[in-house]
Amino acid sequence: MEQHRREGEQDAGSAGYGYGEQSGMLGEPAHAEMRQQGQQAPPHEPSTTGPRQGVHRSSGVGGGDNVTATPPTGWNYVDSIATRELLPTRKVPPARGWRRVIYNATFGLINPGQSPDELHHAELVTKIRTPLRGHYKIGVLGKGGVGKTTVAASVGSIFARLRHEDRVVAIDADASFGKLGSRVDPDAPGSYWDLAADEHLDTFADLRTQVGNNADGLFVLPGGSATAQRRVLDPVIYREATARLDRHFTISIIDCGATVDSPVTLEVLRDVDALIVVSSPWVDGASAAAQTMEWLATLGMLDLLHRTVVVLNDSDGHADKRTRTILAQQFANQGQVVIEVPFDLHLRPGGVIDVRHEMNPKTRRRFYEIAAAIAEHFSDTAQRPREQRFRRGGTGSRGSSVS
Repeated sequence: MEQHRREGEQDAGSAGYGYGEQSGMLGEPAHAEMRQQGQQAPPHEPSTTGPRQGVHRSSGVGGGDNVTATPPTGWNYVDSIATRELLPTRKVPPARGWRRVIYNATFGLINPGQSPDELHHAELVTKIRTPLRGHYKIGVLGKGGVGKTTVAASVGSIFARLRHEDRVVAIDADASFGKLGSRVDPDAPGSYWDLAADEHLDTFADLRTQVGNNADGLFVLPGGSATAQRRVLDPVIYREATARLDRHFTISIIDCGATVDSPVTLEVLRDVDALIVVSSPWVDGASAAAQTMEWLATLGMLDLLHRTVVVLNDSDGHADKRTRTILAQQFANQGQVVIEVPFDLHLRPGGVIDVRHEMNPKTRRRFYEIAAAIAEHFSDTAQRPREQRFRRGGTGSRGSSVS
């Protein structure tokens, strides 16, 4: 029996070779007894599997193996300890619905957590607050009557409300009596010409006298008013005025005119980082939006199209669901982000847009989605030189040069 036990230990010792501490515990006793009987211990057979990667082995006292872990290059102890995984997870208390009722009724002892709708809203807010370096310009295009100005004012208000450390300005670049000022601040004091002529705008307090603002903190530079002394906006005035705004504002929302190839709109397109193309949920409006995007592609602005969001805006409440679905799918098949904005009675009459209190929650959620889709590109483009952010005047299979 003793002999069988020793033979078993010898077999276990040889089987344990190459697996760290097991080789010292299982292999050494059998070899020691063989030396006491004057027999020579058999040499260790090399392991077929070999030592594991990242482990260094050296011969130690008593015939065992000393194991020393070899950390990979660039490794350090601080980074290897995931402190977040060690801390207990805490659910954010729900803000509304039956979950909030249970949370309040149990004095916080039962926390069902946020609903899927609240989690989605929190995700959108996080995207909208994506860090941004430098300044970012967003152009809004669309034919007349599709709600282009409404979209510009609403998206700008959301950015201004959620990005407290950034100043956001909405700019009316519609040379045909644009209405952006009336949707943000009807009493906005300045204009392009006042801003371009004032040479003493050294601080933001000085600039503040030339722009209006709404309750969400969105500033606005209105276009020309419908007066007898109407002045026509041209690219030179636009460039001079916006250059002054760029010194103080991080995000600019530019409401362009209905004529996409007008001189002012072309000047806007030379300097934007992203686009929102607004369309009605009808065939004629979608056709105009598709022509606009095809025109941008022929100008070589293919990279800019990758940062373009298509908005199907139901501005009159008569959209056909089937047509709207087909149009959305057709734009999505071209790789565009498509967001449908439902009809909202608050937006129909005109006047100042109140995103927070008067806008329908479903409509507000859609505008959050638009802002989040735009903000997803903040981290991708903010660190590149502005002239390299899209192919302006590039040549491609569909493109031609821009003069």
